[in-house]
Amino acid sequence: MKKTVLITGAAGNLGRAVTKKFLEEGYRVEATARNREEADLLGTLGEVNATVLNLMDEGATRDFVESLQKRLPSLRSAVLLVGGFAMGSMEETGAAALMKMYRLNFETAYFMCRPLLSWMKRSAFGRLVLVGARPALDPAAGKNMAAYALSKSLIFRLAEIINEEGKGYDVTASVIVPSIIDTPPNRAAMPDADFSKWVTPESIAENIAFICSDRARDQREAIIKMYGNS
Repeated sequence: MKKTVLITGAAGNLGRAVTKKFLEEGYRVEATARNREEADLLGTLGEVNATVLNLMDEGATRDFVESLQKRLPSLRSAVLLVGGFAMGSMEETGAAALMKMYRLNFETAYFMCRPLLSWMKRSAFGRLVLVGARPALDPAAGKNMAAYALSKSLIFRLAEIINEEGKGYDVTASVIVPSIIDTPPNRAAMPDADFSKWVTPESIAENIAFICSDRARDQREAIIKMYGNS
């Protein structure tokens, strides 16, 4: 039976690289998209079934996971890439900006992980891959992007809790922590940077595919730092 992976945020720069990697590895990909245009784009990449879904809607996310259980009981891996970024020091960051980052970066992960964890525990196997951020680990880097760093810091605690709950069920959560990713938007924003020091989406995709493979069966390290040479 062909393996299936769920990828949220699959239409983004990193998401497309991850989707292509899993397709190359022979997976069927279930994906979420923000709109119909993104879903149609994903359908051109290969065997991808894309669903338009607002991951900040807890009920809709739960219903989506329940539908996956009925259609694809063999699904065992999920790569959760949805998130957002914003600059701003604490002095510049009010409640609205803080909540926007909290919802984009934490709620979207939590609302998906919660039903997936229950499903994976019942199945006695599961791999969850989340995306953290270097500024969430380094206060000096995070001080000018307070809401982003604070919201991403919760991803690390979420993975730790999942790993505790998953003990004995072969369910693990890993957090990929990239530095600057070499994408067209980042190059446009920082045209004078040394792009060779950045980490590529393809390199991140390789690591994510490894985490979800049988080759990583014994891996239990929650944090995988991918800083390149930066």
